[in-house]
Amino acid sequence: MMFRDRGIEIKTREQILSMRKAGLVVGRTLELLRGHVRAGITTGELDAIAEDNIRSSGATPSFKGYHGFTGSICASVNDEIVHGIPGDRVLADGDLISIDCGAIVDGWHGDAAITVAVGEVDPALLELAGICAESMWHGLAAARLGGRLSDISAAIESHVRANSSYGIVEDFVGHGIGSAMHQPPNVPNFGRPGRGPKLVEGMALAVEPMLTLGKQDNHTLEDDWTVVTDDGSAAAHTEHTFTLTPQGPWVLTALDGGESKLAELGIRCGALAD
Repeated sequence: MMFRDRGIEIKTREQILSMRKAGLVVGRTLELLRGHVRAGITTGELDAIAEDNIRSSGATPSFKGYHGFTGSICASVNDEIVHGIPGDRVLADGDLISIDCGAIVDGWHGDAAITVAVGEVDPALLELAGICAESMWHGLAAARLGGRLSDISAAIESHVRANSSYGIVEDFVGHGIGSAMHQPPNVPNFGRPGRGPKLVEGMALAVEPMLTLGKQDNHTLEDDWTVVTDDGSAAAHTEHTFTLTPQGPWVLTALDGGESKLAELGIRCGALAD
């Protein structure tokens, strides 16, 4: 059983546990893909690896067929921020690729993304990817029951601003997730704390900062999917799906539930079960 509060889907414990199953498929698929990223492989080959792993795990790709999208992953390279369509593009040394992946188990979704360096990469790009991932973890660490949605947003922005002059993409944001991949509420990567819906048990959110080395201005290519920076600067994208328990955040798409990264920030992982 589930109910909605202000349009936000509130899940039962059992439904959250089903989301964890989907999240583990996503997390394992992304780690598999991380190991396959190399110069000479195509984004289409990565997509095939992902789809095979998702389906062989008893899950269904969330992305394939979604509003006509043809891939099981989004593969966004260099100046592509998000929604890159996998195909015949060959990765080269020095590239930065963001891989977004979603899976469905028993009707429940998991959604996560990583940014991976291809071979020897400019240290500036590694720093961009690193701060993007760090900002996401700071956002997750700021979430607590009784807090507000924008506490997450503010923590992400604060970490980025304190450590860089990167562009924070405003046109694409995180989201609620559960029986559908995209649900209310939106989770921006910028803002002031203490605003928006209250964070309660049973909410599940996908938090996904997208940063650019230059300005955050962007446009969508003629394929109606791929979003690129206007100035041609590189972009990074990191994402995890999480929920909150009385013990703390539980990162449903992290293989360890987020325990190690949250501990680095002094936050206890609130895993229900694994």
